[in-house]
Amino acid sequence: QVQLVESGGGLVQAGGSLRLSCSASGSIFSINYMGWYRQAPAKQRELVATITNGGSTNYADSVKGRFTISRDNAENTMHLQMNSLKPEDTGVYYCNAFIGFTRKNYWGQGTQVTVSS
Repeated sequence: QVQLVESGGGLVQAGGSLRLSCSASGSIFSINYMGWYRQAPAKQRELVATITNGGSTNYADSVKGRFTISRDNAENTMHLQMNSLKPEDTGVYYCNAFIGFTRKNYWGQGTQVTVSS
């Protein structure tokens, strides 16, 4: 079992920045990769960024060059630095952890990000 807790969401004006954090606990040694997803009202949940244990990253085209995902393995924490925010970045952001040998996904409770125009 893995427990994930997000923090750092809030309200920001377009062009501003926010930093999200995800604290992981439990069987964290079994995590293969972690990521951030978001869900806007009336839309499906979508991938924002992922990072592997080795530090390889992957980003949605819509956030490339603006968002940076990182992991602090010593603190069991993952971050998402979001710069140059746009109103279309508004949504609930979820932390995700994937365990390969069980093929199970774990999710945090989500944190709201609202970008005003």
